[in-house]
Amino acid sequence: MSAARRCAPAGLGSAGREAVFLERRGRIGHGFAMNRQAQKAPGRLPRTARSLPIALLRARERVMTPIREMLAASGVNEQTWRVLRVLEEAGPMDQSLLARRACLQLPSLTRILRRMEEQGLIMRAADAADRRRSIVSITQAGRAVIDRHAAQSLAIFATLEARFGAEQLAGLIDLLEALDSADFTAPPD
Repeated sequence: MSAARRCAPAGLGSAGREAVFLERRGRIGHGFAMNRQAQKAPGRLPRTARSLPIALLRARERVMTPIREMLAASGVNEQTWRVLRVLEEAGPMDQSLLARRACLQLPSLTRILRRMEEQGLIMRAADAADRRRSIVSITQAGRAVIDRHAAQSLAIFATLEARFGAEQLAGLIDLLEALDSADFTAPPD
C-alpha cells in the first residue's frame, strides 16, 4: 500500500490520495496545502502528521514489519535479534554497554539475556577486572541464528534501498545519527 493511500481518507481516487498525502507533508502549493509555517500556530503543538516522535514510530514500523515476519519463523523476537547482531558485530561486552547499543533498558535486557542464555544463544561470565560486572558473548548457536537470517535480512534491506533510494537512505541514517548525538540538555545557540 502506498504512503498516499495509507494517509488519505477512503473513497478518493489516486490523484486525490496523492494530493492529501502531499498536503499532509506540506509539499504542494496554496490550492491544496498550507505551507510548513502555517501548520503550527505559535504556542501550539505540531499536527500529529508532522510530529517527529510519531513520524519516527511510523517509519520504525514500516522497516520492522518485514524483519518481524522474518524472525517469527524461528521464534526470535526483534530484541533478541538486536542483541545477537550487536554481539556478533562488536564482540563480548558488559551488559550496560550492550543495553545502550541494542537500544534496550537494562532491566529488560537482564530478562532477555536470561532467556537467551537458557536457549544457548549467549553466555555470560564475570568480568576478570570487576567481578560485579557481567560480560556477555554470543555462542555458535547465536551466530547460527544470524547466519540463518542473513540472506533474507540483506534482501529486505536491498528492497528498502531500491524503493527508497540508496542516497536518500544513507542521508536518512546520517540525519538520525546526528539527531541521536545531539545535546538536547544544552540551551539552543
